[in-house]
Amino acid sequence: MKLIILDRDGVINHDSDQFIKSPDEWKPIEGSLEAIARLNQWGWRVVVASNQSGVGRGLFGMDTLNAINDKMVKSLAQVGGRLDAIFFCPHSADSTCDCRKPKPGMLMQIAERFNVDLTGVPVVGDSLRDLQAGIAVGCEPYLVLTGKGLKTREDPDLPSDTRIYPDLATLVADLTH
Repeated sequence: MKLIILDRDGVINHDSDQFIKSPDEWKPIEGSLEAIARLNQWGWRVVVASNQSGVGRGLFGMDTLNAINDKMVKSLAQVGGRLDAIFFCPHSADSTCDCRKPKPGMLMQIAERFNVDLTGVPVVGDSLRDLQAGIAVGCEPYLVLTGKGLKTREDPDLPSDTRIYPDLATLVADLTH
């Protein structure tokens, strides 16, 4: 099984320092939805793994997070794409949970759900913590320069084997050629 794990905010949709707090604020990055549809067409299972601390901070509730994710799923369907699962950590940044990236708990849940070893599985993010969570379970790190990616590229802790792409569409074109 070909599996790829994507962060949501800054990879699939535009990010905001004030969080994405409503379906109206969720806006796809140009080409990202079509890129996911292309992955589907090439036989990839596509899973989202996203920190959503806005829930834990009380900025929005689970109903709103579900509505945002529903908009993403419906928008994907309009271009022939789909997600195989959406995993998220609702806890705030000061939580001691094991699911908040950079901790690998959310990715371990993905491995368990899909009954796969994540060694070599691409993990795509725009922040260092996305990549660190993936590396902890053997994933291959991919950084996109959308969202916080430009800033992350300059981080001295960026793993040396990170593959860097301008955006998800360019990365997917490379994976599926």
